[in-house]
Amino acid sequence: MERYIGTTERWLLTPVVLMFLAVIIYFLLRKIGWRERAATGFALISPWLIGFIIFTAFPLIYSLYLSFTNYSLFGTPKWIGLKNYIYIFTSDYEFWPSVRLTLLYAVFTVPIGVIGSLLIAMLLNNRIKGIGVFRTIYYLPAVMPDVAVALIWRWLFNSQSGLINYALSPFLKLFHIGKIDWFGDPKYVLWAFIIMSVWGIFGTNTVVFLAGLQGVPRSLYEVADLDGASPWIKFWNITIPQISPVILLQVVMGIISALQIFTVAMFVRPTTGAGIFMNQLIYNRGFTQLHMGQASAIAWVLFLIILAFTLLVFKSTPAWVHYEGEIKR
Repeated sequence: MERYIGTTERWLLTPVVLMFLAVIIYFLLRKIGWRERAATGFALISPWLIGFIIFTAFPLIYSLYLSFTNYSLFGTPKWIGLKNYIYIFTSDYEFWPSVRLTLLYAVFTVPIGVIGSLLIAMLLNNRIKGIGVFRTIYYLPAVMPDVAVALIWRWLFNSQSGLINYALSPFLKLFHIGKIDWFGDPKYVLWAFIIMSVWGIFGTNTVVFLAGLQGVPRSLYEVADLDGASPWIKFWNITIPQISPVILLQVVMGIISALQIFTVAMFVRPTTGAGIFMNQLIYNRGFTQLHMGQASAIAWVLFLIILAFTLLVFKSTPAWVHYEGEIKR
């Protein structure tokens, strides 16, 4: 009980300390000549700034340093230069299968997520009776914990009593195929995760697309109707250009999310014969095998992969992303 009281006291003390620091920062800035408005603004964001420096910026920079060291969470890091990177690229038998599985998962799931959520949003954008109920239902996956989702899918994919094998049994018998061991057979692991990614179509992704669709001016569709445009012409020449910034957002967020898959994979626990996702490899290498230097190096490789894909998408935006009021030259 005393331990919980101590935790509560620290939890209550933290905002008091941050407010005290904000006041000190305000008076220091005023003393060195800052204007009142600027000093007030900086003082008000100082709690967030302190949190960002302590919990984001410092761990980020420190992990880069650790990637060049031999560190096992105990003792002090020992500088070894590029040896961690050389090892994971040339001698680590888990690294390249992990990269392959992660990239294949992203290549398949990002288009499924973007296209699927757009189609669902278009259905939910219709003005029919009770549409609010359907929108609420389709948003529910966004509030489901990842752990619960992983356990549900683990049960659905059960090789003996899972509903997916039960639904597929007529087709499997037709082709004389036995029950599929989705998470035990390496050749089915990726496909199981791709099927699971369909869950990501619903929830926040659909709601974001729905907001974008509702922002398209109705007058554009009315003019197109007067010209006799077909539904496909209206979709391709009005809807897609008008919501292209939303599509860009969904593509970028989908890439980042797919390449960082972790929670569901950790709780589903598929066979390692197909490899493991990069975030799983980082966790295992750092906190199970206690090779924190190698884990940091893999994390930075993952960061560079995400950065490369994101920059590639942004590089392509002049060809397909259109902003209101923008003049193409």
